[in-house]
Amino acid sequence: MKTTHSTLSELAPVRVLAALLERLEHSAIPVDAAQYQAVVARLDAALRTVKPSDALRDLLAEHPAASELYENAHYEVAGLCRSPLESSVAAEQQARTVIQRAMQIPRESSANGQS
Repeated sequence: MKTTHSTLSELAPVRVLAALLERLEHSAIPVDAAQYQAVVARLDAALRTVKPSDALRDLLAEHPAASELYENAHYEVAGLCRSPLESSVAAEQQARTVIQRAMQIPRESSANGQS
């Protein structure tokens, strides 16, 4: 995808809203729910107007909350393509390992003749 000057200017509102959402996500002070919802709604609307580009990809890489919102809004065409595959696979492998260990360890209550 080619990044053009118009793409960068078109992304300005998205960049501002994405940065604001990140600040709200990581705020040590409780955030008003209405304010949070308003930012998410405005960012969602802004994301729906931009075309995919390298600049958008880079912006979403910098702002995980905006990336998640974008992925959810474009799920029908993108699926979970913005989610890191490596972390998903690692989590699945870890879950399988834990489940296998749990299946191999006899329960204490069963070992003592209790149910």
